[in-house]
Amino acid sequence: MSKKDASGAAVILEYLNEKNRPYSAQDVFGNLQKQHGLGKTAVVKAMELLAQEGKIMEKVYGKQKIYFAVQSQFADVSDSDLKEMDSQISQLNSQIHTVTQDCKQLDMALKELNSSMTTPEMTSEVQHLTQECTAYEERLERIKSLTNHVTPEEKEKEEVGLETDEDCKVKMPNI
Repeated sequence: MSKKDASGAAVILEYLNEKNRPYSAQDVFGNLQKQHGLGKTAVVKAMELLAQEGKIMEKVYGKQKIYFAVQSQFADVSDSDLKEMDSQISQLNSQIHTVTQDCKQLDMALKELNSSMTTPEMTSEVQHLTQECTAYEERLERIKSLTNHVTPEEKEKEEVGLETDEDCKVKMPNI
């Protein structure tokens, strides 16, 4: 066995022992290819060699071979230990749910803060609106102080010569 094959077999053995679940050669190849650059043929050969040496177990299902870690290397776990682990898992899942909700709320608050104006932007906007309001007030005062308002007499004088229907005694037909 070459040095590269031996290192690939060591990586595969460590992976199967760490995960402690059954895998096909294709699964192991897919999971380790990017990290370790193992070829599919090298993975198949290494797994078959490890199975022959008794370092991993092999089960054949039709044409499919499944490989898994030797279970005798792991300590036995009692039912009470399993129940305690299940309890811990439930507590951790509850904590995950709580933290996830907190993160969602904080994300919403962050989005709201990011979409609102900053203090310098608000100060600038207030100054702009104050200036605009002052300009409108000045304009209103100028309009009120103008002395060239049309008096009722002047208005009637401008309307001289206009004839209305009533002035000409025109009656609209009833429909």
